[in-house]
Amino acid sequence: MNPIWIVDDDRSIRWVLEKSLSRAGWPWRSFASADDALAALESNVPQLLISDIRMPGADGLELLRVLKTRHPHVPVIVMTAYSDLDSAVSSFQGGAFDYLAKPFDVDEALQLIARALNHHEPAPEGPNGEARPGLDAALATGMLGQAPAMQALFRAIGRLSTSNATVLITGESGSGKELVARALHRHSARADRPFVALNTAAIAGELLESELFGHERGAFTGAHARRAGRFEEADGGTLFLDEIGDMPGELQTRLLRVLGDGSFYRVGGTTAVKVNVRVIAATHQKLEELVQQGRFREDLFHRLNVIRLRLPPLRERAEDIPLLAQHFLQTSARNLGIEPKVMSAEALSVLTRCQFPGNVRQLENVCQWLSVMVPSRVIAVTDLPADLQAIPASFNNTGFTVAGQDQWPEAVAQKQGASHAASNMPGASAPVDLRWLQGLEDLALERLRAGDQNILHDMSRDFERTLIRAALRATGGRRVEAAQRLGLGRNTITRKMRELGME
Repeated sequence: MNPIWIVDDDRSIRWVLEKSLSRAGWPWRSFASADDALAALESNVPQLLISDIRMPGADGLELLRVLKTRHPHVPVIVMTAYSDLDSAVSSFQGGAFDYLAKPFDVDEALQLIARALNHHEPAPEGPNGEARPGLDAALATGMLGQAPAMQALFRAIGRLSTSNATVLITGESGSGKELVARALHRHSARADRPFVALNTAAIAGELLESELFGHERGAFTGAHARRAGRFEEADGGTLFLDEIGDMPGELQTRLLRVLGDGSFYRVGGTTAVKVNVRVIAATHQKLEELVQQGRFREDLFHRLNVIRLRLPPLRERAEDIPLLAQHFLQTSARNLGIEPKVMSAEALSVLTRCQFPGNVRQLENVCQWLSVMVPSRVIAVTDLPADLQAIPASFNNTGFTVAGQDQWPEAVAQKQGASHAASNMPGASAPVDLRWLQGLEDLALERLRAGDQNILHDMSRDFERTLIRAALRATGGRRVEAAQRLGLGRNTITRKMRELGME
């Protein structure tokens, strides 16, 4: 059996994978650079390649390209610490089986390796049969995310890069549906053709028909010349129809025909116009309910619902807020020509607990406001907009909040009483133990009297570090189980361990 190749310039990553593969009974061979692996490829072939993307010298995408050219059926798993869309799509377009976003869970990595060994996929090919190279990282889309739902979305966009299938994107307003549509277009074979976007809810029904299909001269009052519609403008490319659920019924019928055979008539026209357009639709509404209510054609729904991508609201991927906030602060700084501002740990903690009903768009607006209005470089909690400052800072999962010192004992007593009452109910958890809280209060008072600074930040880190260490001891080091016991996501515990210096 040929060995599994591990290629990464990070010695610790190689060590973890070597030990894990050995325990699983798989032979392995390690390389500290893609150049070393390329040299070994002259005389050896791996059973599976696991490679980092960004390394000194040749990168992982170059190694992927060479391997897929010479040995197209060898599966490749790409690792990247840059959890962005371009890394994911470039990996898939280069022929990768899948990719791992660092930091990753070892158990999940082993499961992915097993799937790759049992399921060899042929490399995606270009129009002339050659393997398609990875896209240049300059195709930045602004889509960032380490949350599992975003990683799944990136994978879907990568797999759809060779498809012309109609896509329906669902998600709340402000979640970034047009970004997904642009990414689908930019990473497709139509990338060099037009991308045309139209919000069907923003145009009156009587004008929307002309916007979509164009009109002939004299078709109606004010039509002084022939005008091409959005379908003609997007010929050969992609037409993005946002808020498709608000489209009037009569236009739904016309859209259904275009999706069927690619032909339509301009308003007032008698000659059919033929176009080759990929349609991507989006909505924040539940189209199934609109169909049941008779407000949306069922046949059009099924025509649009070929591939459905759900974009999660920001509150479901709170672990991405720090990454997005940093990105938006840097973007705002470039636009303003100023030095980028940074969030204090306390301000970032408040942001990650916000519900953000306006989703990513609201977070972007907040970051732009902060870039303009905050005089200092470091953004404190008091610099945040008033509606965000009002969010209480959760101390732990028991429901306590960090309040004034005079409120602390009363809050504890109220919580203790509530817990005792609830403990008599079936399935209730044990009452709160006040002993550690009293010890915590004594330590806080001692540090306050000593004149220490940043007490909340330091003690909160100690608190989290202690809980995570205890959970890992209780579960024998099984990180996924420890995360579940603590009520955290598996990516969240990994991120916290990294931030707390526990890796």
